[in-house]
Amino acid sequence: MAQNLKLLVPLHVSYIQNLGKSQDELAYHLTAHLRMNAIYWGLTALCIMGHKDALDREEMIEFVMSCWDEEAGGFGAHPDHDAHILSTLSAIQILIMQDALDRLDVDRVVKFILSLQQPSGVFAGDSFGEVDTRFLYCAVNALSLLGRLSEMDTERAVSYISECRNYDGGFGATIGAESHAAQVFVCVAALAILDRLDVVDQQTLCWWLSERQLPNGGLNGRPEKLEDVGRLVLPCGLTERGIMTWIDSEKLASFILSAQDPELGGIADRPGDMADVFHTQFGVAGLSLLGYPGLVDLDPVYCMPASIIEARGLRKGWKALPRKSL
Repeated sequence: MAQNLKLLVPLHVSYIQNLGKSQDELAYHLTAHLRMNAIYWGLTALCIMGHKDALDREEMIEFVMSCWDEEAGGFGAHPDHDAHILSTLSAIQILIMQDALDRLDVDRVVKFILSLQQPSGVFAGDSFGEVDTRFLYCAVNALSLLGRLSEMDTERAVSYISECRNYDGGFGATIGAESHAAQVFVCVAALAILDRLDVVDQQTLCWWLSERQLPNGGLNGRPEKLEDVGRLVLPCGLTERGIMTWIDSEKLASFILSAQDPELGGIADRPGDMADVFHTQFGVAGLSLLGYPGLVDLDPVYCMPASIIEARGLRKGWKALPRKSL
């Protein structure tokens, strides 16, 4: 894999700017259920690349507020969509990054989030009741950002995460589900926020995580699967335990850079596939953690710019690789 590849920052900025201009395309409307998340992904990527102002702040804030579900007290992914914890966390993160948290009815949002915790300790995504450790992480992340973490039943949440831990050290989406990189991220990050990393079997988990790197440098989400830039949640889990040196960072960075679209911008899940904003964000985030030159530090626990998290007094003990010079 070419070692002289560079991050195509101007192209990626342009790619993200153009995402909202494709409203005449069917794909735009078929992805309405991801719109709030996509704005968070795009904004975070822009912040890490040092181009936060590439998108109009007021227009973004107005869109976020237009997704408010007055009946539920949370945010939907798109105007007139039901509130969901995924889009609610993204809305909170966007408002914080845009210094507009004063627009939020914090008490109502907290009430909505707390209403989703189940007797087992896990959280449902919405009123329909689907449960997943992703939703638990969203609740912990959001309540921590809002300074209201003490209002949830943290012991039950930790107990549920502990029950999702598998013999290989990883974590699943629910109790008994197989280990997956995405679930490792959300479970370890939630435990980090809750100051309960003692639940993690560090040695075994570190082995499982390091085994996810394939010969081409990419990481897969679970055994026998293809490499995927989106599995760059893995370095987040790795850095929370300070073990970035367990993987070949140069080969991983090279893999990410090889998945760029050199014509239209954006980063795909793997080389040759179509770019999307999800993989663009996680690709840029991964490069930041790997010390790629010129990028802004990312907090891997909250997946937001580190300076914002530090300003709120929420930084945990994660470690990224030293920032390389240009």
